[in-house]
Amino acid sequence: MSSSDIFIGETIGTAVLILLGGGVCAAVTLKRSKAKDAGWLAITFGWGFAVLTGAYLAGGVSGAHLNPAVTLGLAIEGGTKWSDVPLYLASQLLGAMIGAVLVWVTYMGQFKAHLTDPEILAAQPVEEGMVDQKAAPAAGPVLGIFSTGPEIRHYVQNVLTEIIATVVLVLAILTQGLNDGGNGLGTLGALITALVVVSIGLSLGGPTGYAINPVRDLGPRIIHSVLPLPNKGSSDWSYAWVPIVGPLIGGAIAGGLYNVAFK
Repeated sequence: MSSSDIFIGETIGTAVLILLGGGVCAAVTLKRSKAKDAGWLAITFGWGFAVLTGAYLAGGVSGAHLNPAVTLGLAIEGGTKWSDVPLYLASQLLGAMIGAVLVWVTYMGQFKAHLTDPEILAAQPVEEGMVDQKAAPAAGPVLGIFSTGPEIRHYVQNVLTEIIATVVLVLAILTQGLNDGGNGLGTLGALITALVVVSIGLSLGGPTGYAINPVRDLGPRIIHSVLPLPNKGSSDWSYAWVPIVGPLIGGAIAGGLYNVAFK
């Protein structure tokens, strides 16, 4: 596939992925949203359908990686040329940032209502950036719409959780090539991947919010940091490395494991 195919497919596919995935987080989080407090099941299935839509849109154009961890795993496995990896990653990051902006545009009124609500403001830490006496950085009140964060901030556990979850995702994608005489699953593969993402969210997503995708977290976190949102609070950059490093390690492990166990 050409460089333009990779750029167009990965940018549009990742933008749609983040628009729908971040959109369900906004719908569940923000006041004056009809889906307010719909809960974890809504989020996990919303993200699964987001993956399904983004992968279906981009599959015939760029292969629908939509995730640097997937690209890395495929490069190690041999299905993607290493020379194409930088373009994949740059396109995915751009798409993730575009998707995050579209979430803000879609819910602009709800963001304003939520972030100026006295009840929401009163629930924030008294001292900016502090949640307890251990001085752990406080995520802003809407950061969870854009990026992930741990329920218990323990960096070793947080990274391991992201590694384990990403290995499951990337290995499930790589092993699709073992079906149908090595021809993969075609468009059905997008559905299988989406269901795997739902399963990961339900089973492994509780500790960290299951980024399992570096640009899914980094791109929207960048947008959160620059958007003109009142009282938006911290973007929690001290945690931002975890959903980058963990998934990349997981993708590399999955690619190596596939080569050892399935080739």
